[in-house]
Amino acid sequence: MKRNLFLILSGLLCAPMAAMAADGAKDEKPNVIFILADDMGRGDAGCYGQKLIKTPNIDRLAAEGVRFTQAYAGTTVCAPTRCALLTGLHIGHAAIRANREFAPEGQEPLPAGTFTVAQLFKNAGYATGAFGKWGLGFIESSGSPDKMGFDTFFGYNCQRKAHEYYPDHLWRNRERVELDGKTYSHDLIANESLAWLRQHAKEPFFLWLPFTIPHPNYQVPDLSPYANEPWPEEMKKYAAMMTRMDSSIGQVMALLKELNLDEKTLMFFSSDQGADNKKALDLFHSNEAFRGIKRSMYEGGLRVPMVARWPGHIKAGTENATQWALYDLMATMSELIGQPLPAGAKTDGISVVPALLRGETMKRDFLYWELHEGRFIQAARMGDWKGVRNGPSQPLELYDLSKDEIESNDIAAGHADIVKQLDEILKREHVPNPLWPDTAAGKPNQKKKANK
Repeated sequence: MKRNLFLILSGLLCAPMAAMAADGAKDEKPNVIFILADDMGRGDAGCYGQKLIKTPNIDRLAAEGVRFTQAYAGTTVCAPTRCALLTGLHIGHAAIRANREFAPEGQEPLPAGTFTVAQLFKNAGYATGAFGKWGLGFIESSGSPDKMGFDTFFGYNCQRKAHEYYPDHLWRNRERVELDGKTYSHDLIANESLAWLRQHAKEPFFLWLPFTIPHPNYQVPDLSPYANEPWPEEMKKYAAMMTRMDSSIGQVMALLKELNLDEKTLMFFSSDQGADNKKALDLFHSNEAFRGIKRSMYEGGLRVPMVARWPGHIKAGTENATQWALYDLMATMSELIGQPLPAGAKTDGISVVPALLRGETMKRDFLYWELHEGRFIQAARMGDWKGVRNGPSQPLELYDLSKDEIESNDIAAGHADIVKQLDEILKREHVPNPLWPDTAAGKPNQKKKANK
């Protein structure tokens, strides 16, 4: 009897402690890994319907987590979409609104004082690392990775240099790393990221992996498993590159499991914009049936893969139709890790934590995009209504994405009220910036000067 009473009392005392421990586990801040492909159409992944290219690890991320069906890029070229992801600002407010090259190396830099999601993590006590392609300011500029919140950077500082997969150098922080021109850069970058992950396994970390695959040039050490396919050589390389990147993602997942970090780590996979290679569009249906490609404001350029996995927190095998864009990452991470933005920092994004952790399909007022690549183009989505303007003097096109996802039927003439609302969004959300003219004249991406 005394023994039974002791067990009962022990259970009563231990139960609150167990509950507190469980609550603590739920409240524990996760590690975060965000993997970003380069020029990958949504349809290139098996979990979005790809039949020819093998992506088993991306597919496993989706099977063990959530697959978003209406996720979007920041815009439709490399540098500005990365700017949107890191700063939480849509392109109407962002500092970088096109690819602008500098000689001999680098792009238009993020301005001094820019607050990034990496700095948000640092403020919360995280280690921060970036491995892959930067493209937001050379190492001597205001936009170098170390000035934007990353403890460690390894890869291509200049995105133009990233067109070559067998480069003569990469960068480790501010150190130029000389290479022999025979080393496949993706493998080297992936291995460096794995070493960094091991090094920081016992502390909270944010790991950003902006891989360069499958951006051309199409180069790969071997064509397996596609060497014998009856495809153009270029497409064998494209597919082999995709599967090679997928294998690197599998290595990250295996290392998390080895280090017992699976349930402590939230992983994302996405792309910086849609594909634009005609052969890939025809053979692999890289952008699915969507209209448009990279550098356009149509769904084929803007809609991207987005899967997220966090065992024990995100329900496995789910699908979510929340409309969200890369610039929502800042607000999402702020809520998730309980770290507020500092005074003066702003974001255009919303937190999608309810979609990630509770499976809610979230509503928002609008999404906004623009681009300054030779001409000023804009788009906005308001519910199921999508407006596209292909130049400052061009009429606003209108599409109902609930009935016409491939944007084949411009119905602006019959919906003057909706056109007016979307036009007001385009005018309001675009803040003029002298670096990025609002006219069709000029090609800002061709500008060349020293990057200081």
